Amino acid sequence: MSDNSAVIATYGLKKAYGACMALDGANMQVRRGDIYGLVGRNGAGKTTLMRMLTGQSQPSGGEMELFGASGKDMRGQRSRAGCMIEVPSFAPFLTARENLEYYRLQRGIPGRQAVDEVLEQVNLADTGKKKFKSFSLGMKQRLGLALALMNHPDLLILDEPINGLDPEGVAEFRQILRTLNQERETTILISSHILPELSNVATRYGFMEQGRLLEEISAETLHDKCRTCLRLEVDDAARAAAVLQTELGTDKFEVLPGGVIQLYDCLEDPKRASYALAQNGVALLAMEQKGADLEAYFLNLIGGGRHA
Repeated sequence: MSDNSAVIATYGLKKAYGACMALDGANMQVRRGDIYGLVGRNGAGKTTLMRMLTGQSQPSGGEMELFGASGKDMRGQRSRAGCMIEVPSFAPFLTARENLEYYRLQRGIPGRQAVDEVLEQVNLADTGKKKFKSFSLGMKQRLGLALALMNHPDLLILDEPINGLDPEGVAEFRQILRTLNQERETTILISSHILPELSNVATRYGFMEQGRLLEEISAETLHDKCRTCLRLEVDDAARAAAVLQTELGTDKFEVLPGGVIQLYDCLEDPKRASYALAQNGVALLAMEQKGADLEAYFLNLIGGGRHA
């Protein structure tokens, strides 16, 4: 069942609270080196899933693996993960360094330099004697991230870390995650409501709704599905495809069921396509320009999911 490339794997994972099924058979694979964006509305099951992965909650059914280990063996592997499910409770009248030093001693992390290293990583090394109570929300979130990084984790699990941040704070947080992923090869599982920002950092996505994981998709495949195209409805898709190749000299299209062709060419001059089809005896029943972003794709996905 184990996949050597999978840092996180779940198989039919379930979590019930009485009659409420918070997680309903989730199957997920987070691969080594991913920045995996977990997308879903409030109550979709994202936080429930993250809590089970970090050992804060136990599943009602199904299986999960961390670095290939399952069951009781997961306990040892959790030391390789850092998490920020909620902003930790920091002492308001202590500085960033004093707060982290408290947690370092509490967790038995050796070496005082560990605090300096993570403060440098999250751009809080120059906060000096400034107390936590005077920190901006962005600084508080970055201090929470610093705490998650103190054990030099191979995996980061972050629940809504950019929620409520201003654009500058979001951009700064995004750059920190990219650096961790690219320079330290840290695998990251991150959930967020700010879908446009998630699309700037994620390399893979999982879409959740009503406790179910509806789809997993790479950023490259999602980009291909969301890119702008001409949607052509024709009476003869095979003939239309031949016309596009011979008359327009393009193979940038997909033939879909129901006489539909998605054309990724002629976007600035769609009349070229309609004229070529008409001249070669292909009836064009409808033509429209389409495109979608991450949010539109997600809304379309959950809309279809409700009627599945």
